[in-house]
Amino acid sequence: MLQAGRWFGASRVAHRSTRKTTANGSVALGDSAYSCRFVKDLSLLPHLGVGISAEFDSARRGIDALELREEHPGLIDFLEYGADLARGLDDHVLRWAARGLPTTYHFLDLNLEERVDVDDEWVAQVIEHVRQIDAAWLCGDGGLWHMGPRDRGHETLMPPILCPESAAEMAESILAVEDGTGLTCLPENPPAVIYLGDLHLLDYYAEVCARTGGGLLLDCAHLAIFQRMRGHDALTGLDGFPLDRVVELHVAGGVLRNTDGFGWVDDTHAPEPLPETWRILEHVLPRTSNLKAIVYECERNQPGEVLEGFARIRSAADSVWSGS
Repeated sequence: MLQAGRWFGASRVAHRSTRKTTANGSVALGDSAYSCRFVKDLSLLPHLGVGISAEFDSARRGIDALELREEHPGLIDFLEYGADLARGLDDHVLRWAARGLPTTYHFLDLNLEERVDVDDEWVAQVIEHVRQIDAAWLCGDGGLWHMGPRDRGHETLMPPILCPESAAEMAESILAVEDGTGLTCLPENPPAVIYLGDLHLLDYYAEVCARTGGGLLLDCAHLAIFQRMRGHDALTGLDGFPLDRVVELHVAGGVLRNTDGFGWVDDTHAPEPLPETWRILEHVLPRTSNLKAIVYECERNQPGEVLEGFARIRSAADSVWSGS
């Protein structure tokens, strides 16, 4: 085992998926006759607390995490930095890391759905970025970040095809990332208005998790969008989802839009989350026994606009983490 925040305890055991049909739309996967290499002890990952998101240059017109932390002590504990190799690290995250404050690295340029995209060049450069900011783990939307070459001009996030074959390949990619970097890699359910495939989104990521034996990042806002667009209740599918494997949660605001009569949700990271997002968060919090981090994705707003959201998240999280 390496130091906290790097590879964590694991036991080599056979694992079989036992996914069954859940109410109101979830799709059964049945038994999968495969063995994952590791079942990882998520309890050994560091507890980070409540964090804020950032991307390249987001602090220039949005929120500077250091200033927010100094002006409102106890509001935020860590910074999750979203990065692609083309832009790299900015002054904001480097200043944060220079203070010895915790970070995580959220990649914005890796196609987790395509094993071939986890190439040696990407791995080597990510290792260098992670070293500079001492990130506790890696995470990223599980889908396709680019069409064609890995280039800023080709980057348009697309969700995975919700089928067992895609889940299997994503699991292979996650294991390759972890093998190459020595860091935990948490796949995140991405935002999308339209999904292809027959599986429920939660069943898809449960299958990914069963194959990796690792952790998950559950984005409550993205799940709320999926449920709304599929006509499901906000909590559909959570009854059979492995919440004990969720290490990190995301909360973010969205905007309801209408295009030629088609209603949809724009994942804008606005200050106010949808009511369904809050409902999902409050439902899963007491059930996530290995939860280490919650990120409020609100980086491009003004500080005064997000204080209420942080207070609500902090209150909910502290009530669970304190055992009250």
